[in-house]
Amino acid sequence: QLQLVESGGGLVQPGGSLRLSCAASSSSWNYYSIGWFRQAPGKEHEGVSCVSAGSGDANYADSVKGRFTMSRDNAKRTVSLQMDSLKPEDTAVYYCAAVLAYACELSAPYDYWGQGTQVTVSS
Repeated sequence: QLQLVESGGGLVQPGGSLRLSCAASSSSWNYYSIGWFRQAPGKEHEGVSCVSAGSGDANYADSVKGRFTMSRDNAKRTVSLQMDSLKPEDTAVYYCAAVLAYACELSAPYDYWGQGTQVTVSS
């Protein structure tokens, strides 16, 4: 079974940056598409970004496009989310998720989830 652990959350000022990381336990990491999702109080669960197993290409939600960058390191079995120009509306619990699929879609169901890491953007 695949296990995911997120890290890197914290408190930052508006306009600041933060890098989230997700580490996987499975040696089959290369075959999973990976996504980042977030949940804030009073808001819907939102897909943020994902990277495919097949091509390595990343997709982004319109709300973060141009500010967030997702990448994966298959040798280290990790995936990162670099968040720049952070806004208060980015405040949420961020979750790493995985699915055994060639391509990634933010709207598709994911099978494995991490415990989440809190990101707070406030002055």
